[in-house]
Amino acid sequence: MGDFFDELGRYLSSANNRSEILGDLGEHIYLALLPLVLGIILAIAAGWLGHRWHPVRGVLMVLSNLLYTIPSLALFVVIPGIIGSKILDSINVIVALTIYTTALLVRPVLDSLEAVPSHVVAAATAVGYRPVRLFFGVELPLSVPVLAAGVRVASVSNISLVSVGALIGTGGLGVLFTDGFQRTYFSPIVVGIVLTMVLALIVDLLLVQIRKLLTPWERATTSKTAVEVNA
Repeated sequence: MGDFFDELGRYLSSANNRSEILGDLGEHIYLALLPLVLGIILAIAAGWLGHRWHPVRGVLMVLSNLLYTIPSLALFVVIPGIIGSKILDSINVIVALTIYTTALLVRPVLDSLEAVPSHVVAAATAVGYRPVRLFFGVELPLSVPVLAAGVRVASVSNISLVSVGALIGTGGLGVLFTDGFQRTYFSPIVVGIVLTMVLALIVDLLLVQIRKLLTPWERATTSKTAVEVNA
């Protein structure tokens, strides 16, 4: 065990290694979070269509389930032939993870929209809310608690799947894994695993805070309940 920590210390003491690790970490964040944002936007748009027209809902559910069953490595390899990119372009990972994120979030978006109380929607409609304003002003904000849970799962999934892209030469922390396995050098593998876990934890905590900021009424309800209990 002592030899391993000595080896790890020597690995991290190299300025070149630290520079490469930081570069891989930055690329990993970019490759994981950009598809998350794009996937959220696409899933919300698809969920809106499925919520407005129920026949579309069934099609979306089947399509999202089928897309999510495609192996990630196969999708990374197939996408260049579809969009005309090079096999090593990072756009392949971004497109693939955007597809996965959208497929993963379609059901949570639909469920969250349907969980919005009907009397709230009726009241907003009665005071003159048009469909677009009703969606962005009432339905979407009230669906945040349910939707946030799906986004947290998608963020962890993306952070994990980015590493698979290293098998086709794309960057990210997965490069540390492939480099370590090729050289039977465990230090970069351990560093890659730890950084991936820490990144997933930090992003998850940030998403929790964003959810709290977007749902101030939940904090008010919790505070009121606490006051009533103490009284």
